[in-house]
Amino acid sequence: MSNFFQTNLKPKILDNFNPKIGLIALSTDFTIERDFRKVCSNQNIDIYVNRIPFKNPLNRENYLDMSNFLPEIANNILPGEKIDCIAYGCTSGTVAIGDKIIYEKIRESKPDAYVSTPINAAIKSFTKMNIKKISILTPYPKEVNETIFEYFIKNNIEIKNFISFNLDFDKDIANVDPAYLLETIKDIKYKDSDAIFISCTALRALEILNQAEIETGKYIISSNQALIWDCLRSIKMNKNIEGFGKLFLNK
Repeated sequence: MSNFFQTNLKPKILDNFNPKIGLIALSTDFTIERDFRKVCSNQNIDIYVNRIPFKNPLNRENYLDMSNFLPEIANNILPGEKIDCIAYGCTSGTVAIGDKIIYEKIRESKPDAYVSTPINAAIKSFTKMNIKKISILTPYPKEVNETIFEYFIKNNIEIKNFISFNLDFDKDIANVDPAYLLETIKDIKYKDSDAIFISCTALRALEILNQAEIETGKYIISSNQALIWDCLRSIKMNKNIEGFGKLFLNK
């Protein structure tokens, strides 16, 4: 063919799509995206990720700075397209910024999306599992831990014990050895807690939840686990998922 000629075909267009989850992950988070894909790998779900600018160390000022980017970051997850659920991937950031502000900023761009945050999802999981008293393990510095403590108290959760690794940087948090994390959980003085809450989306907790529940006899709820569970629940994906704690076996 010496001259260009194009044959136009009319494609068959799909009219049935998987539910869409948009994940807003911190630019410094090594862990959350991998955890979402682990749990959702065999589900009929499409996950779209965008990274929000964030700078360490972990403190209130940096969390509040991050909030200014939320409308733009949410909008750039398939611009102009409907997203069924948007997960904001920061536990302590949610507390610093406030649930209401996060919902409003995300819905500026995605008004029809269900919005989930890790700590609010944790509260919902406590209701589902009838958890009223918890021990808490976090990687955060003291000033951040105080806000986490106050959030749960305001939500009528009784805190029996509070343990921290006292870290300021997400890279250090992501590098905490999961085997060490498991041993730490086993050594917590439970003081009649119903469950242990492991806070922070950067901490590699998801992979040890099953074993931790077996060895402690307690419910173990982590930030990423609760967030993923709440997202799946919002799109009516209610089937049991093995391997990531009892929360996914209680629908």
